[in-house]
Amino acid sequence: MNCLIAIALSVSFFLVGIVGPIQAQLQMNFYANSCPNAEKIVQDFVSNHVSNAPSLAAALIRMHFHDCFVRGCDGSVLINSTSGNAERDATPNLTVRGFGFIDAIKSVLEAQCPGIVSCADIIALASRDAVVFTGGPNWSVPTGRRDGRISNAAEALANIPPPTSNITNLQTLFANQGLDLKDLVLLSGAHTIGVSHCSSFTNRLYNFTGRGGQDPALDSEYAANLKSRKCPSLNDNKTIVEMDPGSRKTFDLSYYQLVLKRRGLFQSDSALTTNPTTLSNINRILTGSVGSFFSEFAKSMEKMGRINVKTGSAGVVRRQCSVANS
Repeated sequence: MNCLIAIALSVSFFLVGIVGPIQAQLQMNFYANSCPNAEKIVQDFVSNHVSNAPSLAAALIRMHFHDCFVRGCDGSVLINSTSGNAERDATPNLTVRGFGFIDAIKSVLEAQCPGIVSCADIIALASRDAVVFTGGPNWSVPTGRRDGRISNAAEALANIPPPTSNITNLQTLFANQGLDLKDLVLLSGAHTIGVSHCSSFTNRLYNFTGRGGQDPALDSEYAANLKSRKCPSLNDNKTIVEMDPGSRKTFDLSYYQLVLKRRGLFQSDSALTTNPTTLSNINRILTGSVGSFFSEFAKSMEKMGRINVKTGSAGVVRRQCSVANS
């Protein structure tokens, strides 16, 4: 077994023992007394801006995911390092957007309630609110997360599932965070909104084997379209492509339909069809209603939002989200 995987698995087993009491310390409306308008401030800020920039919903939910998969949901993805070795400097986070948006919300909250609301809670609340305002599912966001002060690029690279993942890698990385295959399928459903850079999948078009060639798991007609109209070369790292063509602004079931048609953009999308459990979950979701999908997605988001959270004295409230020691 790879040593890193072995270490990660041992850590995950340890977390299983402590995750219960940590989760219990989060609570609904945690700031009711210390900053009564905190959640409304976040909601209003999101509402005032997301109508002009609906792509923020996809950006913020991705930020929340990337934050929680490294050291838990502690806002460490927001830290800016002058030496270039923070989480946001790692390859998986180079295309993450929304840092300035979170900083702006934090500034409003600091003016109202200095040193009270954590950056980690702002990410969790804002990502939910943005998805809701664009017609997507709603979910409960208990608060009380504290911020971390450590942000390491190597940890981000090791823990955030890359778009090139096969099902074994996905299962391992999700299990390390206490998430199962059902959560994997449901959280992948967030790919129904938003866009990706060509660099995240052009290997499937031009160099799948490392010696050239195309990924046989990708629909050939779709691949030809991507080559001719979207990503004309392996080295294109600027062009953006819809993850759910024709439906990227709507939180719906079309992502799963595309995956079954071999038109999922990433290898990690295609990987969901290679395991009987994940494939069964996709088919089950597609035979149900959008409302049922929303309900299940909400439960997985709530579960993800509790990953290894810091509460009480285990963390701090950073005054500036981008500064570790603020």
